[in-house]
Amino acid sequence: MAQDPDPQTVQELRELLERTREEGQAGSAAQQELADSFSGRLEFGTAGLRAALGPGPNRMNRVVVRHAAAGLARFLVAKVGTHGRPRAVVGYDARRNSDIFAQETAAIFTASGIETFLLPSALPTPVLAYAVRALECDGGVMVTASHNPPQDNGYKVYLGGRTVEESGRGAQIVAPADEQIAAEIAAFDGLEGIALAEDGWTVLPASGEPDSIEDAYVDAVTALADPRHFPSRRLKIVLTPMHGVGGKTALNVLRRAGFEDVTLVEEQAEPDPLFPTVAFPNPEEPGALDLALELAERIDADIVLANDPDADRAAVAVKRPETGKWGMLRGDDVGALLGTHMADRLRAQADMDSANDAVDAASGSTGFAVEGAGGAVPVFANSIVSSRLLGKIAERHGIAHVQTLTGFKWISRVPGLSYGYEEALGYCVAPDLVKDKDGISAALLVAEYAADSIAKGRDVRDELDELHLAHGIHATDQLSVRVGSLDLLGAMMHRLRENPPSSFGGSPVDSTLDLAEGSADLPPTDGLQYLTRDGSRVIIRPSGTEPKLKCYIEVVQPVDGADELTGMHDKVRGTLETIKEDISDALGL
Repeated sequence: MAQDPDPQTVQELRELLERTREEGQAGSAAQQELADSFSGRLEFGTAGLRAALGPGPNRMNRVVVRHAAAGLARFLVAKVGTHGRPRAVVGYDARRNSDIFAQETAAIFTASGIETFLLPSALPTPVLAYAVRALECDGGVMVTASHNPPQDNGYKVYLGGRTVEESGRGAQIVAPADEQIAAEIAAFDGLEGIALAEDGWTVLPASGEPDSIEDAYVDAVTALADPRHFPSRRLKIVLTPMHGVGGKTALNVLRRAGFEDVTLVEEQAEPDPLFPTVAFPNPEEPGALDLALELAERIDADIVLANDPDADRAAVAVKRPETGKWGMLRGDDVGALLGTHMADRLRAQADMDSANDAVDAASGSTGFAVEGAGGAVPVFANSIVSSRLLGKIAERHGIAHVQTLTGFKWISRVPGLSYGYEEALGYCVAPDLVKDKDGISAALLVAEYAADSIAKGRDVRDELDELHLAHGIHATDQLSVRVGSLDLLGAMMHRLRENPPSSFGGSPVDSTLDLAEGSADLPPTDGLQYLTRDGSRVIIRPSGTEPKLKCYIEVVQPVDGADELTGMHDKVRGTLETIKEDISDALGL
């Protein structure tokens, strides 16, 4: 308590100590909370820091953030070395203490000799990621816990400029940078030796002022819209920022791109760190989109677009024609639809010459030749736990495809990337602008695709059906197994390695890949991949942030005609449920 500069966490610790003296369950719970809060230092990794706010070295608080900022500052100064003065930009969301953590980070960076820029207000994570590249910074910090519960906060780190190779400039950190930064952080015990400047950093201009970074981001994202080839803007949109910081920015982008009929969910339009209308501020969680879906039904909207609280993810919901009810599309469905639209955009913008036509005719290809920046072949990428449908879409259109480990820190580093996604609602449609997932630019291009589809007398579900007819139904689902401690995850993975399952969904396992061994294409990671004879895939891996085993399932079902779609969808849903039961049996649950 003596070193804590925050009177709030000092008071919280006093109250916690008082509760430990109580008898019964309340006292026991307080003792457990106290022990966990001081059980060790919060571990810095590739995702930075993320934990509940509170006192103690295993929580997010001003002491922990000062250590992190000081360690990162040392790393940046050492990396840039004699090449000049390091530059960094700091952003923050609207969660509790985010602004304080950001301001103290700016003060520590400045005291360390770093030229530091601070975003002018609580803004989306993609604006910070954009600023790292636009301002040619060597590092960036975003204070956010994304879609975590209200009691959490976090500290996300980006590298750029002179601290990382070209493929990683503007991206989240990967090894060994995380270990190097963690070592610098660990060098600080107390707060002695951590100086905070009283001033000297630059607060960037706000929206509407000259040289506003937010306005520059909005301009750049708005320019992604392609009205020459996709002119329709007749689309009735319901938009929700989920009590986060993306509402104003997303609304500006959509309206400036020509989508005027946008209705915000009023109850969720303004930033609120308590997220009062949802149990959990994650669009993937059941009930999180209820208000948006109710509004969409009431005003007869065409589509619902939702961002998570820091607006780096996007969710999409549409009305199901067979039931008349609204429902959210899975991340893999949106990933495939955006992949199709990105291919269409590349095709529309390509300079198709007679040589390409001759190559296509000679090869009998049903695709076409497209070019990315500088005439290179464009590349699509998604994580290994995302659907394989994107690879088939890319192949059909003459586009290269790469699979990566889970996380945008890997997807964004793929050379020549034109488009990438992960199944957890993360999409990168403009890697030259934001080298990370960006829910706002993704929402814009989803709107463009949906409007174009409606103009042709179709909708996005019709487009999904077309993909399923061309490539087979690719149905995905997940099974998450929460355990009491991280130690149990190792035991469960050991069980699978020692007693591998022989079949899933009634189909024999044809191949097993231990991802821990790595390959020419993928670095090693703890996980197991199973492929069955009928084309189903199961990937099981420990979560990197929670005591949870995550199981990703994909079932592929060929379809001969449109009249088979409904029956085949029912069939694959049954297979998905059977595979979940098989996984539970294999884990001994």
